[in-house]
Amino acid sequence: MLRLTREVRFTLPLSGDAFDSDPINGFVGNLTDAPGLYCALLVTLAGELHPASNYIENIKVIDDVARSQAAVAMLQLLRSGNWTLCRATTVAAECCANRWREAFHCVSLSTNPHLSCAFYPRENPMTQLTQRFDFSAAHRLHNDALDEAANRELFGKCNNPEGHGHNYQLDVTLAGEVDQDGTLISLDLFTRTVQHIVIDRFDHKHLNVQTEEFKTLIPTVENIAKVFYTLLENEFDGKLHSVRVWETEKTSAEYGR
Repeated sequence: MLRLTREVRFTLPLSGDAFDSDPINGFVGNLTDAPGLYCALLVTLAGELHPASNYIENIKVIDDVARSQAAVAMLQLLRSGNWTLCRATTVAAECCANRWREAFHCVSLSTNPHLSCAFYPRENPMTQLTQRFDFSAAHRLHNDALDEAANRELFGKCNNPEGHGHNYQLDVTLAGEVDQDGTLISLDLFTRTVQHIVIDRFDHKHLNVQTEEFKTLIPTVENIAKVFYTLLENEFDGKLHSVRVWETEKTSAEYGR
């Protein structure tokens, strides 16, 4: 199955004349000098290619639906005082589902680089909330069952006896049903839980030396993701969907259900 994803960026005004006037593409499609809520909406469609264009959909059409329908509906939600990230994502998803029906796969909405919500109409549960966390740690990739030469051959510079460090990024994704308040979980509780269970435990540590989890387990990015998932698995009432650890901007590992 082919999938096409288009990111559409716009700003929803928070005050001023633009907030009170009828929605027009000018202020949802372009940055304004009034206080605004910056949004990045990713629309994913799935299906077969159109025989003439070889597109799943023309991206200009996706842009138009996002700006003239989804962004307008999101602004109306903002005006109503009922805004939550999950509700806004659902509103955007409804606009896309009305336009594309069978071809609509999912939407993801971000209002800052560390928080996003996704809606998958054919999955149960449909809503996923992802928060990104940062931590720094050192590690050494070394297998005690191998001799020094074999370790150097296998792990290269990552086998440095003193270890080496990374500025890691951790994406924690929860999945579940949105409650009557329009949320999947209190963001404060989400943040405090991951901070306490994972970040405080591993930040600025030498994983091989200062943590019990990796004294015998090689701290590859794959194992780090699996350990973090296991530590968090029972903390969110069954809502934990996946954990992704970014070791560098090019390398990440994900573990989940």
